[in-house]
Amino acid sequence: MIKKIALLGFMLVLFRLGGAQELQCSVSVVAPSVQGTNKQVFETLQTAIIEFLNGQKWTDNVYSPEERIQCSVMINIKEIKSVDDFSGTIQIQARRPVYNSAYSSILFNYLDQDFDFRYVEFEPLIYNPNSFESNLVGVLAYYAYVILGFDYDSFSKLGGSTYMEKAQDIVNQAQNSPQKGWRSFESTRNRYWLVENYLNQQHRPLRECMYQYHRKGLDMMSNKPEEGRKEVLSAIEKLQKVHRAKPGSFAVQVFFDAKSEELINIFSESFSMEKGRAIEVLSEVDPANASKYSKSLTGNQ
Repeated sequence: MIKKIALLGFMLVLFRLGGAQELQCSVSVVAPSVQGTNKQVFETLQTAIIEFLNGQKWTDNVYSPEERIQCSVMINIKEIKSVDDFSGTIQIQARRPVYNSAYSSILFNYLDQDFDFRYVEFEPLIYNPNSFESNLVGVLAYYAYVILGFDYDSFSKLGGSTYMEKAQDIVNQAQNSPQKGWRSFESTRNRYWLVENYLNQQHRPLRECMYQYHRKGLDMMSNKPEEGRKEVLSAIEKLQKVHRAKPGSFAVQVFFDAKSEELINIFSESFSMEKGRAIEVLSEVDPANASKYSKSLTGNQ
């Protein structure tokens, strides 16, 4: 079975090196709090974003249709500042199939609160990798590369570096943009810090965790659940080094925003000693959810 799993990984690499575009993204643009305006523009925007994300070629690799990364984007427009200027939030989620199962694991799930943009209805969304011309296009391209970075890291160790570096290029180009979310001094939890953390050498154990957790852990669990859980626990233990060096790391919290419920499900089937170790490690590296892990995994509500 290990050989079969290894073959699967090799085939995935071949598909991506070898043609559909990379993303299969569902998009929703809503404006429940906006009154008294023509909401047709939101439908037009939604269509434009779908075409942009799913039609753009984001890598030099070739994907088969079934290999496209499943993801979703939800934009909640909260304010119309002028005819073409909007303000709101953008929620991004990406999922990864687990080998030999119908289950998809959430890789990335993040609500970005800093999303102001200009959109002229029917104006095409065009990405220029050499300059920052539109906050709407810049944010969408940034998250497309982040999704790719997370996905590739889950299939090969540090495999997503190229795409996280492209996301960082967008951050660098956006430094003179008037919109928020791109600069280090604005917040400790924004687009700047996500890629900074992810590419920082101190966070390398997090990226190694991504590979071990998914490739050696989840992909093993349908046939060898005990071995898969052991690998998942070992992967989570890598985060202790990051947490001790950088308590409250934004990138680590993003990881647990996607994984906390899944981890409870995984370790709910553990034997007592393994479950105790899981609670110990998770409570250290994800203190915000410590009580949830303890109550859920011990049954003490």
